[in-house]
Amino acid sequence: MAVIAISQQIGSRGLELGRRVAEELAYHFMSGDDLYAATSQRYSVTPEQLLILDERTPHFWERAKTDTQSFAAYYRATVLTEFARGNLVAVGRAVAHVLPQVGCGLRVRVVAPFESRVNLVALEEKLAPAAAERRVLHYDREVRARVQSISNIDIEDASLYDLVINTANQPLEFLATTLTTLARKIDGCADSGQWQEIRDAAITQQVRAALLAHPKIRDAEIIVSCTCGAVRMSGPGLVPPWDELVDGVARQIEGVASVNVAADEPPMPLRSG
Repeated sequence: MAVIAISQQIGSRGLELGRRVAEELAYHFMSGDDLYAATSQRYSVTPEQLLILDERTPHFWERAKTDTQSFAAYYRATVLTEFARGNLVAVGRAVAHVLPQVGCGLRVRVVAPFESRVNLVALEEKLAPAAAERRVLHYDREVRARVQSISNIDIEDASLYDLVINTANQPLEFLATTLTTLARKIDGCADSGQWQEIRDAAITQQVRAALLAHPKIRDAEIIVSCTCGAVRMSGPGLVPPWDELVDGVARQIEGVASVNVAADEPPMPLRSG
């Protein structure tokens, strides 16, 4: 049931590697576009809006129209929900750090030398060499900055990953075999408690996303945690009728066994809608 989460540099062939691994393991495969499509379907946002998470910085006139933190919460909720199902290989520009480090999966970073990435991007996107070089430089800088801004991590930090793979010098089939071997070892060692931690992480993030999506709650200051399906929420103003409202939102999430709401003062301001 292992999960392999691969964050790739542009032009590093991470997508191809991930597909090979999924095929060898008979696992479900999801690309970054697949994860965006699933997020879009669940939370009624467009895939184009979600590109703001890792491909471009919003212009000042866009910031009033978009809620980057909400989009990030929706995306994380979707990704963690897919992780909790197991038997998955997911490849994206910045997906590996979303996987909890609890022993049920692998965080992988796929890289390649700059020149080889430029050559591949030029070939795949039909660009002149100079244009391909600018494309790779801009993309690396933009994605790194966006993830740093949203998640406060540096995706180029090797310590975030269980494995960093350079695809330039070894055949992909050899590298895929390495990942499939590790996944099978994890399958044999992971226990039910570790999988429960992933499910709890997914429930926690789904509750946060549902609260953000609710028109009367949105960005209210609410701390959410989950242990063995038991959800606890706390924050200022969770007194009647707000406690019942957030309780009802949380109970709609699949896997929630119970809900406890801490009632603090003062009450939250009323919101229209």
